[in-house]
Amino acid sequence: MKFSLINLLLFKLGWAAAVFSATYGEAWIGAATIAAIAAINLAMAAQPRRELLLLIAAATVGLIWESVLTAQGVLIYAQSPSVPVAPYWIVAMWILLATTLNVSMRWMKKSPWLALLFGAIGGPLSFIAGEKIGAVVFPQPTLAIVVISIGWAVLVPAMLRIADIFNGHTTAALEPAVTGGQA
Repeated sequence: MKFSLINLLLFKLGWAAAVFSATYGEAWIGAATIAAIAAINLAMAAQPRRELLLLIAAATVGLIWESVLTAQGVLIYAQSPSVPVAPYWIVAMWILLATTLNVSMRWMKKSPWLALLFGAIGGPLSFIAGEKIGAVVFPQPTLAIVVISIGWAVLVPAMLRIADIFNGHTTAALEPAVTGGQA
């Protein structure tokens, strides 16, 4: 199985673990799951130090962005409603996102417009799903969706550029080697 497909499946697993565990007050489970997924990503990277720098950059961007949304009251995280700083599990989800940028989502690097569109639609859909599960609350739903959509439309292309700078994966590392007609 290609690492790209495994990477995408691990992303889905990590997302579900983080959102459901945060909803039920056990956010450490999701964070631990994401830490394991990040470790797998680093182990598969041709240049793990570069990929680690990407994960750190993503955590930093996520902490700032999510804290701004929280401090401005655009969204409230269910298990930490009075804290104006992003909870650790949502920052971990930014790390999770970063594990896909040079692997299963690298196809978006070819088109900044596609990345913008993906962010504008995918970001809010992810948050709407999290809201339906109970991990996040939108005090003003329309405002929250518009702000998240605009933010993610900017952040996805920006994160892809950062991923290019700190790309620890190469095409050779992502595809199985073929020698003598065997994989």
